[in-house]
Amino acid sequence: MTAAESQTSSADQTTDVPNISSKPDFAEKSRFKSAPKTTVKLTDLLKVDSKKESPEAENKVEADQPFTPEQLQATWNEYTEQRKKFQAEYQLLSQPYELVDGKIIHLPLYHPVQETMLNNLRIELSTFLRERLRNSSIQLVGKMIEETEAKRVYYTNREKFDYLVEKNPILKELKDRLGLDTDY
Repeated sequence: MTAAESQTSSADQTTDVPNISSKPDFAEKSRFKSAPKTTVKLTDLLKVDSKKESPEAENKVEADQPFTPEQLQATWNEYTEQRKKFQAEYQLLSQPYELVDGKIIHLPLYHPVQETMLNNLRIELSTFLRERLRNSSIQLVGKMIEETEAKRVYYTNREKFDYLVEKNPILKELKDRLGLDTDY
């Protein structure tokens, strides 16, 4: 093989491989040049279209739908079942409640801790009830229940007897007639 033949055969091999030294073709249109121009002016952002907001606001305002106590109870139970994994909240929500004026729910609270739990749940529970019953006037109020008589534990026989005498004074006369001793 002569030198000329070797050059032609090597030239044939190089035609398959692109020439690295060639410059890129910038004649193609860039995709950025063909895209539509999207310039936003600051003044356009500050303009408020009142026409667009008023129809949307009218659609959002709906009349409150009346609901029955049975519907409220079913919705309440549904929410209570969702909170079943939180035992203390479940116990709080399982208590009977009182519906006042058809829109205010009074939930009895027996301890300040329950009041804290209710405050944490109030927004979520109110929203749940309002959405399900389609009534935005529902309010949830916790009512702290005070025990009228503190439960006192009577340990000695004398304390027990004095407590019973307060309830029934004739017991003192019976004790005296029979000559009984309460300290025994």
